[in-house]
Amino acid sequence: MSVGLLATVDGVRSVQAALREMEVDGWLLYEFHGINPVSVQLLGLGHTTRRAFVLIPAEGDPVALVHAIEASSWRHWPFEQRGYSGWEQMESELARLVNGCSRVATEVSPGGAVPTLDYLPAGLASVLLGMGLELSSSGDLVSRFHSAWTEQQLADHRKAAEAVAGIARRAFERAAEAVKAGAPTTEGALSDWIREQLIGAGLVAQMDCIVAIGRRASDPHYAPAGAGETISRGDLLLIDLWGAYEGSVAADQTWMGILASTVDARTQEVWEAVRDARDAALAFLRERAAAGEEVRGFEVDDVAREVIRERGFDDYFVHRTGHSIDTELHGTGPNLDNLETRDDRLLVRGVGFSVEPGVYIPDEIGVRAEVNVHWGTGGPEVTPSEVQSEIFLLLDD
Repeated sequence: MSVGLLATVDGVRSVQAALREMEVDGWLLYEFHGINPVSVQLLGLGHTTRRAFVLIPAEGDPVALVHAIEASSWRHWPFEQRGYSGWEQMESELARLVNGCSRVATEVSPGGAVPTLDYLPAGLASVLLGMGLELSSSGDLVSRFHSAWTEQQLADHRKAAEAVAGIARRAFERAAEAVKAGAPTTEGALSDWIREQLIGAGLVAQMDCIVAIGRRASDPHYAPAGAGETISRGDLLLIDLWGAYEGSVAADQTWMGILASTVDARTQEVWEAVRDARDAALAFLRERAAAGEEVRGFEVDDVAREVIRERGFDDYFVHRTGHSIDTELHGTGPNLDNLETRDDRLLVRGVGFSVEPGVYIPDEIGVRAEVNVHWGTGGPEVTPSEVQSEIFLLLDD
């Protein structure tokens, strides 16, 4: 078990500065049985089985409210710790904990808009509201102190991104060689090979892939049953693969190739819509960074979605433009989303995310173009270093 940021004096002081900027009285973190990954990581918790609360006040020292049998899970906690055993005592001690606060940040999402942030149960929220508290979303705090990458994680991600890109290219070559040899491989067999390569490269955490030929790729989260489809001459092939070094952040990419020497007009039309939507989102991020302006997740989604709408494929872009990436592949930071949710969280410095627009026409074709972005002090850093501009032509004839 590692010591979390909020179990250190320096970590608490940095959070308190942010709380004062936000004009909230404190950050109230709730944890029960691992349901709140934000609390687990930031507080450095191991296994817990009872409800616990921590208040990080804007001024003064933090206080933890912990069940009487959970002492061993909190022995690393350097600040005041209060105990309870029964539910009546818990509620009275919780009232004492927040006494003097009028507005606190906690893991709630107004309207349930962002599920990866909505970790405070409705019942407890009603208890806190009954105490006269105003509950404010901790979204930007979570982005800044939970989801932002460390310098080591950024270095690991850069290395992982190049390894993932190399494996993808070799996977396309493997599929092409199998066709040339007259013994074409299958989606399932190529998936197994990719996983072996990711593990061999040390990308053992948050690791997997999607391999799908054109019509199967119209299901964005397709997984073949057994061997799946045979990858044959003329097939459009989507390869989505991801992995991370242990304890770090993943690289997550999608590439497109065709088992032919040319691309038909319909496939090219869909590809260009997706590619141009991706590139428009990246250009928008660069423009905002150069101007020193804030960016919110939904705004990037709007830019990409408008390109696909203009090309006539808006009904077939059925997911958000990008997801947060932190120590989880689908992280807790801001998503690029104004479809599934309206994610109005800021892209704070240090966060990472995918940019992956797609078009999925049922039983016909699925196309996605995915890269990753780290929102650094110098603006967006795109990985991998070489971004796909055209569908790979995998055969000469």
